[in-house]
Amino acid sequence: MSRPIRALPYSRRSGRRRPGGGALTAPLLAALALVASPIAAQKGSARLFGSVVNRATQGAIPGTTIIHAGDGRSVTSDSLGYYLFPDLAAGIVRFTVRAPGYPIATFAVALTNGERMERDIELDSLAARAGDGAQELPAVAVEAPASLGRRYADFERRKMQGRGQYVTRADIEANGASTLQDAVRNLRGVNLDCAGSECAIRMARAPMRCSPEYVVDERVDNMFGPSVPIRDIEAIEIYTGPSEVPGEFAGRNAGCGVVVIWTRSGPPRKRRP
Repeated sequence: MSRPIRALPYSRRSGRRRPGGGALTAPLLAALALVASPIAAQKGSARLFGSVVNRATQGAIPGTTIIHAGDGRSVTSDSLGYYLFPDLAAGIVRFTVRAPGYPIATFAVALTNGERMERDIELDSLAARAGDGAQELPAVAVEAPASLGRRYADFERRKMQGRGQYVTRADIEANGASTLQDAVRNLRGVNLDCAGSECAIRMARAPMRCSPEYVVDERVDNMFGPSVPIRDIEAIEIYTGPSEVPGEFAGRNAGCGVVVIWTRSGPPRKRRP
């Protein structure tokens, strides 16, 4: 689990007249624009991701807007409270957080080039601040598809986007699959190249004998990936060609497709200092 951020309450700076009351001169304004504009437009290769949760209940807060204080870019958390902010420059980056029913909050992180930082954002609701004056309402039953859990947040986020094909543990058990290859043999654009009792996954659009990239628990593993025991698999993602491959896998050897495997007891994400 990542180290959560305690988002700080947002406050506006009080407006004060500049000593002397004079306006900024045109040359000074031009100089400031030249200095500030490259910073505002600067992008990098770092990423910030995590979940937005209620501090008291630890429940997800969907629809939260996280705004980059420098350039105004923003992202919104999905139905699981998950957010991803790409293309961030190295250095101290400040954000503003806005969620319905919660006070505006701010936080900052220190990033390095290419870093993938996970940070959960905890918010205190306005209702929690109201104390005992809140009106008690009758309980309402809410039904929703079962989540695989926070360790599989990336799987569920990509499944919602629908660029590839996705297999869950329930699908594996329903089909009675005995191997990884059995679990994906009926998927669109997937072929099996069999020699005797051994079969290898090939994508229909890939060149002959071109093996897909295997990613096991977020790590490239082309040795162990094809032979992961079916009993250890919790979920599978299949991307049959470059047009389907998500950005996080595009930099790898994904021209022949990508097979993403989530094991039932894989390592959790490392906590950042």
